[in-house]
Amino acid sequence: MRTPSRKKKRTIEAIDLFCGAGGLTRGLIDAGIKVKAGIDLDKACRFPYEANNAAKFIEADVGEITGALLKKWYAPTAVKVLAGCAPCQPFSTLAKDPNRSSGSRWKLLEEFARLVEEVQPDVVTMENVPRVRNHAPYKTFEAALKRNGYHVAAGVLRCASFGVPQERRRFVLLASRLGPISLPAPLKQEMTVQEAIGHLPPVAAGDITSKDLLHRARGLSPVNLQRIQASVPGGTWEDWPAHLRAPCHRTESGQSFKSVYARMRWDRPAPTITTQCHNFGTGRFGHPEQDRAITLREAAILQSFPSDYRFVQGEDDFFFSVIARLIGNAVPPLLGKAVGIQIKNHIQQIEG
Repeated sequence: MRTPSRKKKRTIEAIDLFCGAGGLTRGLIDAGIKVKAGIDLDKACRFPYEANNAAKFIEADVGEITGALLKKWYAPTAVKVLAGCAPCQPFSTLAKDPNRSSGSRWKLLEEFARLVEEVQPDVVTMENVPRVRNHAPYKTFEAALKRNGYHVAAGVLRCASFGVPQERRRFVLLASRLGPISLPAPLKQEMTVQEAIGHLPPVAAGDITSKDLLHRARGLSPVNLQRIQASVPGGTWEDWPAHLRAPCHRTESGQSFKSVYARMRWDRPAPTITTQCHNFGTGRFGHPEQDRAITLREAAILQSFPSDYRFVQGEDDFFFSVIARLIGNAVPPLLGKAVGIQIKNHIQQIEG
């Protein structure tokens, strides 16, 4: 009597558009999804992307990539996932016109939709700032997915609810041609700043540790050193003596900016890590105890990158602004992992 053969599970393969330094790719890999390639126009992304992930980096403009090229990367029988986080600056709080759709960056979602139509992947995932859904390019993107037979689930997720030690909120979309799909459910356990970076060795402003190229902090001017010394965790510049306050703090408009020149708290997730996270004056980026801004390694860990994730090859490649941009623009890997696990669970439910 023959034993019924089990249906062989298909591999899940992904291509990461606008891949940056590899945050989303890292998360998908950790979820068990094979990422074949990442595409980005920023050449600074090549080293961190390939040094940390078993995937190929393609330096190219997504607008010049064809679906035929992407199809060559997927195995014929694989479940195909097309992922991407188009640059979010056009959709941030500074983009006040929700109907505006001109400009090259605004058109990147159109290019994403074009590639979806050309490739017809089984699953699509997109991540961006929460305000993206208010703008015409996103509405056109979602309409294109539905027109091509995709079931769409989308909403704003709080990164801290998925283990990221940071109060970042991101808009996440999952779309599937296989059947209805849902967003990942939040976890119960959150991580604080102290749990994430409290174990790292102390560093003085302007100094570096000998073991980790990224665990260095920018120097502080004499007045900013006095300001951070007068700052308390979770406080504001209102805690300072009057002579340390900047002229903008005395204006009516400046008085509303309370989360600049400020320290983080040990007992809570960090605020949103931005591309300016290495500057004490651009946000709540002061270390909870030490008189300095957070280091680039601390910023990367607060984005949920592994503590050994490499962003540059050596000292000659070290530039604060470049590395901070790569870190701040990244999809938090733990958010990417949650999305990847959700995709795997969805495919398992559909295909058995």
